[in-house]
Amino acid sequence: MTTILHLISSPRQGASVSLQLGRAIVEKLQQQYPDSRVNEVNLLEEPMPHLDSSHLQSFFTPAEQQTDNDRDAVSHSDKAIAQLMAADFIVIGAPMYNFTIHSSLKAWIDHVARAGKTFRYSEQGAEGLVKGKKVHLAVATGGVYSEGPYAPYDFAVPYLKSVLGFLGMTDVTVHRAEGINVPGLKEQALEKAIAAVAV
Repeated sequence: MTTILHLISSPRQGASVSLQLGRAIVEKLQQQYPDSRVNEVNLLEEPMPHLDSSHLQSFFTPAEQQTDNDRDAVSHSDKAIAQLMAADFIVIGAPMYNFTIHSSLKAWIDHVARAGKTFRYSEQGAEGLVKGKKVHLAVATGGVYSEGPYAPYDFAVPYLKSVLGFLGMTDVTVHRAEGINVPGLKEQALEKAIAAVAV
């Protein structure tokens, strides 16, 4: 069975353009893979805690030496990594806030990027351990950042592609609904993005 992991990181709920674009991508994947199962994770409704000392301690404590507090602290990360590893396709809804991703998505990344679990270091350097996945980014932006004068302000897509690639996910397709606050573009921004989706 094909498994699709859909991550939602917008606080706008049903009004979210990245959510609607992400669900359109998921729908097209389901059409292509009728036996697929969708695991939708709303990072606003099920927020990942921001890293603190208890999380970092638990990450580097061998399982057999962990206390109950360590196991509780690492549980968020373990669950997120298990969901990631079980997925064949990952659809990430990524609205842009102040030129980068929402903090809920950054917190998720901080919990899944774990040495020895999703990447490792060797004499040859870093190696990503999350392989064989196909990632779709559903990006929503108020302005136009794929080209033109504001392209240098896009720290969201380059960051996501870099960190996902570091973890081994190099097959990444970016779908953009952009100009959603720009008169003359916003009226068709979502429809244009959905129409262009190819999986």
